[in-house]
Amino acid sequence: MKLLLHACCGPCSLEPVRLLHEAGHDLTIYYANSNIAPDAEYSRRLDALLAWAKEEDVAVMEGLRAPCAWEASAGRIGEEALSEARESLAASSDGARPLPLAIDPARRMERCRACYRLRFEETALVAAAHGFDGIGTTLSVSPYQYTEIIHEELSSAAARFGVSAVFRDFRPYYDEATRRSREAGMYRQNYCGCRFSAAEAEAERSERKAARKADRAAHAAEREAAEAERTAKRAERLAYDEKQARKRAVLKALRTQEKDASQ
Repeated sequence: MKLLLHACCGPCSLEPVRLLHEAGHDLTIYYANSNIAPDAEYSRRLDALLAWAKEEDVAVMEGLRAPCAWEASAGRIGEEALSEARESLAASSDGARPLPLAIDPARRMERCRACYRLRFEETALVAAAHGFDGIGTTLSVSPYQYTEIIHEELSSAAARFGVSAVFRDFRPYYDEATRRSREAGMYRQNYCGCRFSAAEAEAERSERKAARKADRAAHAAEREAAEAERTAKRAERLAYDEKQARKRAVLKALRTQEKDASQ
């Protein structure tokens, strides 16, 4: 099948491209990611993808970068979710200590669905216009994405523009893609791409860092308690040994007195 493969970045393309080539598909990668911000991040991911694709002799097409269209769809949902989270935080906070800003998971999922839809529909439109038989995506290699929603939106976009949807759950190959991209020295991003995901990823990293710090503190307290217990036992043992030594000294002195008295 002549396949237009939507791709978000280089590292996520490694295993999907390999597997789809093995399945006999004629691939062209389509970089359609109006969600990615800021501009420097968008360019850095594209450059990494282009460098790798050139080495692998895989064609790449760049889609139209339309951040305004993304903001009007997924961005609008993200802002609404943020407003709802802030209102909920204001209502629940007593001011005693700061609480984390919690985004409703359902709203986050809704935002991602809108993002997938925008990019897949663009991919399907371009595929139909340029004689491709079908569309696919590399997004399903990530365990951090909504795989079922990806499948749904890819199928919907393909049907709308009269091409086939070639979906595959690539998550089992995520570790291999990670290994290969690291060995190749490819640029690896630490967030999905949009400004919301960047903030969420940073918050999650901060939470993990705080959890590790708390865990280390707890273990330090446990070690201190264990050391205090060992010190107490050593002191108890030392006191016992000293007491026994005094007893032996007294007994020795009595035996010496008895011996002297009998002579």
